Amino acid sequence: MPPGYVATYGDVAALAGLPGHARLVGYALHALPEFSDVPWQRVINAQGKISLGRAYPGGDLHQRHLLEAEGVEFDANGKIALKRFRWQPSC
Repeated sequence: MPPGYVATYGDVAALAGLPGHARLVGYALHALPEFSDVPWQRVINAQGKISLGRAYPGGDLHQRHLLEAEGVEFDANGKIALKRFRWQPSC
């Protein structure tokens, strides 16, 4: 997905042909090497929030900073407006 957009774990699972397996996407992203070029920061939970399970303390803040640098905005509760920032592939 392009910079400035996000997808949910469920969106990625469905695109991979594994609908209903959002947790598998989370496991796969968690297993990425530290300097992977996979845009892991653009995957969020279905509530429009950053999941807190990244492998190191402060990982959620790092993810937020990366997304904000791409123009993704968060509300006062830490949510992203999925209607505005959710990536819709042109398949």
